[in-house]
Amino acid sequence: MAPSSVVVNIEKPGGNNGIALVEINDPNSPLLQDKQKVAGPKQFTWVLFLKAQRALGCIPWLVTGLLAMFVSVKKRIAHSDATDEDYKYRGRLYKFLKAFLAISVVALVIEIIAYFQKWNLSMIRPWEVHGAVQWCYMAWLSLRVDYAAPFLVMLSKFCIVLFMIQSLDRLVLCLGWFWIKFKKLMPVVEGEAYDIEDASSFPMVLVQIPMCNEKEVYEQSIAAVCQLDWPKDRLLVQVLDDSDDEIAQALIRTEVLSWKEKGVNIVYRHRFIRTGYKAGNLKSAMACDYVKDFEFVAIFDADFQPNPDFLKQTIPHFKGKPEVGLVQARWSFVNKDENLLTRLQNINLCFHFEVEQQVNGVFLNFFGFNGTAGVWRIKALEDSGGWLERTTVEDMDIAVRAHLQGWKFIYLDDVRVLCELPESYEAYRKQQHRWHSGPMQLFRLCLPAIITSKISIWKKANMIFLFFLLRKLILPFYSFTLFCIILPLTMFIPEAELPAWVICYVPIVLSILNILPTPKSFPFLMPYLLFENTMSVTKFNAMISGLFQLGSAYEWVVTKKTGRASESDLLALAEREAKSFNEEKIQRRLSESGLEMLGKLKEQGEKPVMKNRRNRIYRKELALAFLLLTASARSLLSAHGIHFYYLLFQGLSFLVVGLDLIGEQVS
Repeated sequence: MAPSSVVVNIEKPGGNNGIALVEINDPNSPLLQDKQKVAGPKQFTWVLFLKAQRALGCIPWLVTGLLAMFVSVKKRIAHSDATDEDYKYRGRLYKFLKAFLAISVVALVIEIIAYFQKWNLSMIRPWEVHGAVQWCYMAWLSLRVDYAAPFLVMLSKFCIVLFMIQSLDRLVLCLGWFWIKFKKLMPVVEGEAYDIEDASSFPMVLVQIPMCNEKEVYEQSIAAVCQLDWPKDRLLVQVLDDSDDEIAQALIRTEVLSWKEKGVNIVYRHRFIRTGYKAGNLKSAMACDYVKDFEFVAIFDADFQPNPDFLKQTIPHFKGKPEVGLVQARWSFVNKDENLLTRLQNINLCFHFEVEQQVNGVFLNFFGFNGTAGVWRIKALEDSGGWLERTTVEDMDIAVRAHLQGWKFIYLDDVRVLCELPESYEAYRKQQHRWHSGPMQLFRLCLPAIITSKISIWKKANMIFLFFLLRKLILPFYSFTLFCIILPLTMFIPEAELPAWVICYVPIVLSILNILPTPKSFPFLMPYLLFENTMSVTKFNAMISGLFQLGSAYEWVVTKKTGRASESDLLALAEREAKSFNEEKIQRRLSESGLEMLGKLKEQGEKPVMKNRRNRIYRKELALAFLLLTASARSLLSAHGIHFYYLLFQGLSFLVVGLDLIGEQVS
């Protein structure tokens, strides 16, 4: 048998001591085991040192980030201009949130005292309680068990039922979307295509571009519409300018004149009496005598840029289908990756178009008109009563009335029109307020007409219970009430604690369903879930104001545009620069007064314009942030686990939004 070890002695030159080299062939040798025992702890210590060094290396980065955020928040609060927003916070909702927050802070202080004093009042008799704080705490426990908890349990069960009904609706929509994908159900063009050589075979199309003080985007939208591939004598473009800014009026008028010089049939219309906002603008344009010569009307907002083949992809769907009144295209966003706010909006709107609009279009032939990027049959508009100025959602209004008249709608998911998303939270918040208050105004006005209409009972039920109540009223109601009011309350009333599947598992599943149309957005799953709950306060407030006709229900603010250029815009710009010689000829043919106006505009454009723009603070969101953080501190005392983490991160989400740290940052 081979020896387990061999020891070799080597004499050191000039010395008597030797160095022993040991060669070990047996892994079970005691020498090797002793070596492992010595080396193991040392290696483990070095690994800990390396990990600690890496962790310490992150500390300066974290400290720098926290200091930068603290300085930004301090400046935001110091320079916030609350004069424009103060009147909105004098409402009952803000006062309720402030009172709720104050009571929660007092309750948290008492709970902390009870926790550290180790009070267990259920084990002692009332006459053994000493001190006013103990008496207050005992009275609160009695009130909580006998009155508060039963009421809160009943309210939470009601909201959970609504939550599950809405979740079921979302699941059914997704199943319908999967079925459309599986069966490849797409709208089909019937009949033969239009004869390219015979321009008279093409129907007469009117294109309308309503705008108001949108100097950033007017040029690219007019250019895109004027380049639509359609016979020139069968197309008329109406630029409907509601601007009250004289510079904007002159710029838009000059742009229209330049395209008119190129042979495009385009007219400029400006209203001196601006009533009814966009609905009034469109109604005024449809009153022109020459409109009776046209069969269809396409509508594009000022930031929309249709492709040249838009009309050839949409108009043929009307051919052979006299019952079709609307063809709606999908929106595509040029700035969807600009910041976190635009990414989260993109998730919502992609689900809206690809799932909601497509499923309703395929199975019901009805959906809400999106107000732009759509083509209407003019006869359908006239049969439905035309544009009305009674709400802030004139697009949904005309769609509902057309559906009640029996008209059918077609949605084209493969036809996309470029547009912009709001990049600042202020603009997005105002847009969402209008989008959620308007449907409630419309529901109050249209309910009698829906009930007495001649459509089938199934369509009436779909419009009342699904289209209006579930998706426009119940959704903002339960999301705000359940997750922003009831959940923090249950931290102080543990007898009514919500189960984990309500606050975590089901919302995550619904968020995953929402992100399915945009799989690249899965890394933003948790920010999306938190942000949607954060927006519930704005949507709930808008829903209530629209339902009860409060002051802010009829507020209309044009969504701010930045004029982001798409790749097609850049190519068009390069082409225009290459044809500068032809442009100079066109400019020479302008009248002397037009040239003088252009010179004045250039002079005014050279002067620096100081815009008083800054990020704001939003007090309702901040009140809810502190409320949820207070509730998270209370849940920490009770070791609620998942409730604590949800309340903590949701409170931080409200804090970020309340300080306007999401979206565009203005220095």
